[in-house]
Amino acid sequence: MEIEKIDQIIDNHHGEASSLIQILLEIQSENNWLPKEALKRVSERLNVPSTRVQHIATFYKAFSVVPKGRHKVHICLGTACHVRGAPRVLDTVQDVTGIKAGETDLDFKFSLETVNCLGCCALGPVLEVDGKVHGKMTPGQTADVLKTYE
Repeated sequence: MEIEKIDQIIDNHHGEASSLIQILLEIQSENNWLPKEALKRVSERLNVPSTRVQHIATFYKAFSVVPKGRHKVHICLGTACHVRGAPRVLDTVQDVTGIKAGETDLDFKFSLETVNCLGCCALGPVLEVDGKVHGKMTPGQTADVLKTYE
Protein backbone atom coordinates (compact mmCIF):
# COMPACT_ATOMS: atom_id res chain seq x y z
CA MET A 1 0.00 0.00 0.00
CA GLU A 2 1.33 3.42 -0.91
CA ILE A 3 2.40 5.81 1.84
CA GLU A 4 0.37 8.58 0.18
CA LYS A 5 -2.84 6.57 0.57
CA ILE A 6 -2.09 5.87 4.23
CA ASP A 7 -1.36 9.56 4.80
CA GLN A 8 -4.62 10.51 3.09
CA ILE A 9 -6.60 8.21 5.41
CA ILE A 10 -4.79 9.64 8.44
CA ASP A 11 -5.37 13.21 7.21
CA ASN A 12 -9.09 12.47 6.82
CA HIS A 13 -9.08 11.90 10.58
CA HIS A 14 -7.00 15.04 11.25
CA GLY A 15 -4.11 12.90 12.51
CA GLU A 16 -5.93 12.27 15.79
CA ALA A 17 -4.71 9.32 17.84
CA SER A 18 -8.27 8.82 19.08
CA SER A 19 -9.14 7.69 15.54
CA LEU A 20 -6.56 4.89 15.53
CA ILE A 21 -9.02 2.01 15.20
CA GLN A 22 -11.03 3.74 12.48
CA ILE A 23 -7.83 4.54 10.57
CA LEU A 24 -6.71 0.90 10.77
CA LEU A 25 -10.16 -0.24 9.60
CA GLU A 26 -9.97 2.04 6.57
CA ILE A 27 -6.45 0.92 5.69
CA GLN A 28 -7.54 -2.69 5.93
CA SER A 29 -10.62 -1.97 3.82
CA GLU A 30 -8.39 -0.57 1.08
CA ASN A 31 -5.75 -3.27 1.30
CA ASN A 32 -7.51 -6.40 2.73
CA TRP A 33 -4.89 -6.54 5.50
CA LEU A 34 -2.52 -4.36 7.56
CA PRO A 35 1.06 -4.50 6.26
CA LYS A 36 3.90 -3.83 8.70
CA GLU A 37 4.85 -0.67 6.77
CA ALA A 38 1.32 0.70 7.18
CA LEU A 39 1.36 0.08 10.94
CA LYS A 40 4.73 1.82 11.20
CA ARG A 41 3.47 4.85 9.26
CA VAL A 42 0.32 5.10 11.41
CA SER A 43 2.49 4.95 14.54
CA GLU A 44 4.75 7.73 13.27
CA ARG A 45 1.98 10.01 12.03
CA LEU A 46 -0.27 9.63 15.09
CA ASN A 47 2.65 9.69 17.52
CA VAL A 48 1.41 6.45 19.07
CA PRO A 49 3.96 3.83 20.17
CA SER A 50 4.36 1.10 17.56
CA THR A 51 3.78 -1.53 20.24
CA ARG A 52 0.32 -0.08 20.90
CA VAL A 53 -0.56 -0.01 17.19
CA GLN A 54 0.66 -3.61 16.81
CA HIS A 55 -1.29 -4.68 19.92
CA ILE A 56 -4.54 -3.25 18.54
CA ALA A 57 -3.92 -4.73 15.08
CA THR A 58 -3.43 -8.20 16.57
CA PHE A 59 -5.98 -8.03 19.41
CA TYR A 60 -9.13 -7.39 17.40
CA LYS A 61 -10.35 -10.21 15.15
CA ALA A 62 -11.54 -7.64 12.61
CA PHE A 63 -7.89 -6.92 11.73
CA SER A 64 -5.42 -9.09 9.89
CA VAL A 65 -1.65 -8.63 9.81
CA VAL A 66 -1.31 -11.33 7.15
CA PRO A 67 -2.52 -10.97 3.55
CA LYS A 68 -6.17 -11.89 2.97
CA GLY A 69 -8.05 -12.80 -0.16
CA ARG A 70 -10.34 -10.47 -2.07
CA HIS A 71 -13.31 -12.62 -1.02
CA LYS A 72 -13.92 -13.54 2.61
CA VAL A 73 -15.69 -16.88 2.95
CA HIS A 74 -17.29 -17.82 6.27
CA ILE A 75 -18.83 -21.21 6.96
CA CYS A 76 -21.13 -21.48 9.96
CA LEU A 77 -20.42 -24.57 12.07
CA GLY A 78 -22.95 -23.75 14.79
CA THR A 79 -25.26 -26.52 15.97
CA ALA A 80 -28.16 -25.80 13.59
CA CYS A 81 -25.86 -25.55 10.56
CA HIS A 82 -23.74 -28.51 11.67
CA VAL A 83 -26.68 -30.93 11.91
CA ARG A 84 -27.94 -29.77 8.50
CA GLY A 85 -24.66 -30.55 6.72
CA ALA A 86 -22.23 -27.67 7.27
CA PRO A 87 -19.20 -30.01 7.44
CA ARG A 88 -19.94 -31.16 3.86
CA VAL A 89 -20.25 -27.51 2.75
CA LEU A 90 -16.89 -26.80 4.40
CA ASP A 91 -15.33 -29.81 2.66
CA THR A 92 -16.62 -28.52 -0.67
CA VAL A 93 -15.21 -25.04 -0.10
CA GLN A 94 -11.85 -26.55 0.85
CA ASP A 95 -11.87 -28.75 -2.27
CA VAL A 96 -12.84 -25.90 -4.62
CA THR A 97 -10.43 -23.32 -3.18
CA GLY A 98 -7.59 -25.62 -2.16
CA ILE A 99 -7.34 -24.02 1.28
CA LYS A 100 -8.32 -24.95 4.82
CA ALA A 101 -10.04 -22.78 7.44
CA GLY A 102 -7.77 -19.91 8.48
CA GLU A 103 -5.91 -19.87 5.16
CA THR A 104 -5.78 -17.70 2.04
CA ASP A 105 -5.16 -19.11 -1.43
CA LEU A 106 -1.98 -18.26 -3.31
CA ASP A 107 -3.85 -15.99 -5.75
CA PHE A 108 -5.33 -13.98 -2.84
CA LYS A 109 -8.78 -14.71 -4.22
CA PHE A 110 -10.31 -16.41 -1.16
CA SER A 111 -9.76 -16.43 2.58
CA LEU A 112 -11.67 -19.11 4.49
CA GLU A 113 -12.85 -18.92 8.10
CA THR A 114 -15.25 -20.97 10.15
CA VAL A 115 -17.59 -19.27 12.61
CA ASN A 116 -19.77 -20.54 15.44
CA CYS A 117 -22.92 -18.69 14.39
CA LEU A 118 -23.96 -16.19 11.74
CA GLY A 119 -27.33 -15.56 13.37
CA CYS A 120 -29.49 -17.08 10.66
CA CYS A 121 -29.94 -20.60 12.01
CA ALA A 122 -33.16 -21.28 10.09
CA LEU A 123 -31.18 -20.97 6.84
CA GLY A 124 -28.55 -23.55 7.77
CA PRO A 125 -26.21 -24.67 6.51
CA VAL A 126 -24.98 -21.15 5.78
CA LEU A 127 -22.14 -19.95 3.57
CA GLU A 128 -21.30 -16.24 3.72
CA VAL A 129 -19.14 -14.61 1.06
CA ASP A 130 -18.17 -10.95 1.45
CA GLY A 131 -21.09 -10.45 3.83
CA LYS A 132 -23.69 -11.99 1.51
CA VAL A 133 -25.51 -14.90 3.12
CA HIS A 134 -26.23 -18.04 1.09
CA GLY A 135 -28.59 -20.33 2.99
CA LYS A 136 -29.70 -23.96 2.87
CA MET A 137 -26.52 -24.83 0.99
CA THR A 138 -25.70 -28.18 -0.53
CA PRO A 139 -22.21 -29.13 -1.69
CA GLY A 140 -23.26 -28.64 -5.33
CA GLN A 141 -24.75 -25.22 -4.67
CA THR A 142 -21.63 -24.27 -2.71
CA ALA A 143 -19.36 -24.97 -5.70
CA ASP A 144 -21.70 -22.96 -7.96
CA VAL A 145 -21.71 -19.96 -5.57
CA LEU A 146 -17.91 -19.91 -5.36
CA LYS A 147 -17.63 -19.94 -9.17
CA THR A 148 -19.50 -16.62 -9.32
CA TYR A 149 -16.71 -14.83 -7.43
CA GLU A 150 -13.77 -13.63 -9.46
